[in-house]
Amino acid sequence: MFCYQCEQAAKGVGCTIQGVCGKNPEVAALQDLLIYSLQGLSQVAVAGRKVGVSDREVNVFTVKACFSTLTNVDFDPERFVKLIHRCVELREGLKAKVKAAGGSAAYPAGPATFQPGANKEAMLSQAEAVGLKSYPAADPDVLSLKHTLLFGVKGVSAYTDHAQILGQEDEKVYAFVHEALAATAAEGLSVAAMVPLALKCGEINLRAMELLDAGNTGRYGHPVPTKVPLGHKKGKAIVVSGHDLLDLEEILKQSEGKGIYVYTHGEMLPCHGYPQLKKYPHFYGHYGTAWQNQAKEFAQFPGAIVITTNCLQRPQEVYADNLFTCGLVGWPGIKHIADRNFQPVIDKALALPGFAADEDKGFVNSGFARNTVMSVAGTVIDALKNKNIRHFFLVGGCDGAKPTRNYYTEFVEKVPKDCIVLTLACGKFRFFDKDLGDIGGIPRLLDIGQCNDAYSAVQIAVALAKAFNVGVNDLPLSLILSWYEQKAVAILLTLLYLGIKNIRLGPSLPAFITPNVLDVLVKNFNIMPITTPDADLKAILG
Repeated sequence: MFCYQCEQAAKGVGCTIQGVCGKNPEVAALQDLLIYSLQGLSQVAVAGRKVGVSDREVNVFTVKACFSTLTNVDFDPERFVKLIHRCVELREGLKAKVKAAGGSAAYPAGPATFQPGANKEAMLSQAEAVGLKSYPAADPDVLSLKHTLLFGVKGVSAYTDHAQILGQEDEKVYAFVHEALAATAAEGLSVAAMVPLALKCGEINLRAMELLDAGNTGRYGHPVPTKVPLGHKKGKAIVVSGHDLLDLEEILKQSEGKGIYVYTHGEMLPCHGYPQLKKYPHFYGHYGTAWQNQAKEFAQFPGAIVITTNCLQRPQEVYADNLFTCGLVGWPGIKHIADRNFQPVIDKALALPGFAADEDKGFVNSGFARNTVMSVAGTVIDALKNKNIRHFFLVGGCDGAKPTRNYYTEFVEKVPKDCIVLTLACGKFRFFDKDLGDIGGIPRLLDIGQCNDAYSAVQIAVALAKAFNVGVNDLPLSLILSWYEQKAVAILLTLLYLGIKNIRLGPSLPAFITPNVLDVLVKNFNIMPITTPDADLKAILG
């Protein structure tokens, strides 16, 4: 086993015995073999597009299967066995279509000709030769860039799958996913060839996030400022964690009128701002924080728990009889809802005691996506010109369990009172309930949404730059980012594609970035690691 795709890689190098996330060597090996299978499918898909062949089933499968290899998504080994076999079936069917269209009928030995073993044990043996370190690369820097591209594509695949579920697709995105996966298996590529591919990954990720934004806002409306209760109501309860709005919508529909209150957890908090979700009277409030207290929070929850995507850390620590997964999430021993029929969840919620009494724990604000922020752009611009607002900080990203992540809490607490903090993704749960007050009626802490809503943050920055007739890098705006997994890699590549500089990244730099690649990022984008809140604030504000 060797895995270093997330920020918590063991000793800052890589997990070799057991994943810090809880992933075991068997799952890690099957994930490697699935990626190898997808590289072969992608080689055929690239050949197919040269002769006008693009298969939607192949496209959708590719991003869904790639998504299933993200951190904390899928720890069920049997699912990978099925995905690998299906991948090869689709590859051989696509080969026939490409040949019929006049395309190549011969492929070099390797992933495009790979045949999986007859059972899981045989596949595990095959996986030993196709791990991350096996990728063709002339030197460590090429390998580093291939892995950066791979992890970025995993993030793109996640956003693309979310968008596709809501009816938003783009052939250009699918084509790049195949191009990139094929490139990770290609011989003879140089650093000069890999850098543009990594930046193109950022460009395509921007499009994938745009599609997801269109899917969310088209179905549920643009988020509006919303006070979200942190307490609870007396009665039966379901809590929903993860990212998928469609799963939440179905839970709300199916539980309506049944005497059950539905709460959000983690990244689902921003869902309270969507008009078509907040209309449900039993959609009440937010429960708990995010990963840092997850096991304790779930152990205390007196109702049914649903995890919709990769928002459960170390599942063996939070296993409970009232826990369900759905979508691409799956762990052995935990009940899985495969068809969005949430009746078993409802039955469990009704059988459990629920909350014994009302409890008021205050509230937090959410719903400050791009439409809301830009609706007060004139007020913001005037406040900047009048120096009532000195600076904006975007403090966001993925959360994890390392104690050093307390940097972000301390940073926000120390941001001067004439500055505004924008935030998004689960990293905000280090400080989301802080009362920072307001500046002229504008809250000093603005929750833009999920990591899936990074498109909103980009659009806010672009719109402000246009209003001031300057580049984004000339705005009084600093990005203080935390990263954990592969969607964060995709977002970072998007920021680099947009030419955004001076990003502070933490709590540690990616283990898959070599010193030479890091040097390129520093020279071209002035990316820097976080230090201390006091030192970083002084460097930014003077």
